[in-house]
Amino acid sequence: MQRPDDQGRVDGRTERGRQTRERIADAMLALLDDGATRFVAEQVAERAGVSRRLVFHHFEDMGHLVEAAVTRRLDQLTAQVRPLPTEGPRELRVAALAEQRARILEWALPTRLAVLRLENPSDRVEQAVRQTLEFARLRLTQVFAVELDALPEERRTDLLNALDALTTWSAWHHWRSSGLSVLQARRTMASAVLALLAGHDRA
Repeated sequence: MQRPDDQGRVDGRTERGRQTRERIADAMLALLDDGATRFVAEQVAERAGVSRRLVFHHFEDMGHLVEAAVTRRLDQLTAQVRPLPTEGPRELRVAALAEQRARILEWALPTRLAVLRLENPSDRVEQAVRQTLEFARLRLTQVFAVELDALPEERRTDLLNALDALTTWSAWHHWRSSGLSVLQARRTMASAVLALLAGHDRA
């Protein structure tokens, strides 16, 4: 029979193991944020303040570590999302959306590029990416419910698809890689969304 003090030691080891895994994953994310495109265990171990042996004690290989880090970043991204206005002047709703999307997309850009470089992303990573995109699309239906609900189904779907394309990673990556600053890209997003909505007002 396990004694209470034995259980405490087991729980302590489990918690330390969890913390070490997170520290290693965060080290990988820090390398991503620094612009690294190739990773070796020694780099990650040095950044995490652990031994190379400990890296492979917690992760089967570097591919599993990258996937764990990507999943952790997506979880962190979701945690940054705050409520957006769903009523009031259109310009204010668009500005709030553009500010939040710009901040989160810029922060997540290195991780998203890392996901694209994965040869065979795990089901876990693909599911996390899919859920993140679905959540972002759902937020659009809430922020622009007034505009979307006024349209027949086909036009509503077309507008939502266009809004989704303008406010997710692909457009942001295009603007930033084209040389726009974060502020310029955010303004471009807001202007494009406003123009798109205005176009459907007139149609």
